Amino acid sequence: MAGTRVKARGESALAERFAVFAECLLTGVWIAVASLGVVTYPAAFAAGARHLRRRTAHEDGGWREFVSDFRTAVRGGWLAGLAGWAAGAAVWVDVQAARAGIPGGPLVGAVGVVALIGLVVTGLRAAAVWQPGARWRTLLAAAGRRTVLDPAGSFLIVGGLAVVALSAWFAAPLAIAVLGAVAAAAVAVEERYRHR
Repeated sequence: MAGTRVKARGESALAERFAVFAECLLTGVWIAVASLGVVTYPAAFAAGARHLRRRTAHEDGGWREFVSDFRTAVRGGWLAGLAGWAAGAAVWVDVQAARAGIPGGPLVGAVGVVALIGLVVTGLRAAAVWQPGARWRTLLAAAGRRTVLDPAGSFLIVGGLAVVALSAWFAAPLAIAVLGAVAAAAVAVEERYRHR
């Protein structure tokens, strides 16, 4: 039953932390599978973040709850995913202009890349606080403000994204599992911001 508390297991702190880490890796695989729909990645991260919030609160929840959350989140989340791909295409055009030697191209390309990173962080922060019934537009607007007002938290998420990129460079399958760690980082950053 989702939402019910699980009895304390009497685990050591190390065992509990390792269990959360293992859950993050498993959640990364779930996020990767749910993101195969190309525009479904915001909903996949939202469902993964909600699963990890349940796990750290010692509440029941597994694959079925993840799928249920994903189905709910994808209803409006696919538009956010489409907008993300449009932003990525715009940055690609900027970078191509910079490479072509157009005057001012390097500056435009750099601004585009920084803006894209900001949008990705905003999307992850929005997904980290998603709940059923939440509107993506509202979540993204509030997450955009938090991205600017909490630069330390935003840089932590950028660090998580860098780990995914390095993992993909080192071994592509490793990057899939690390996606769950990025979702966990976004959840932790949002919790940190909420308790400031």
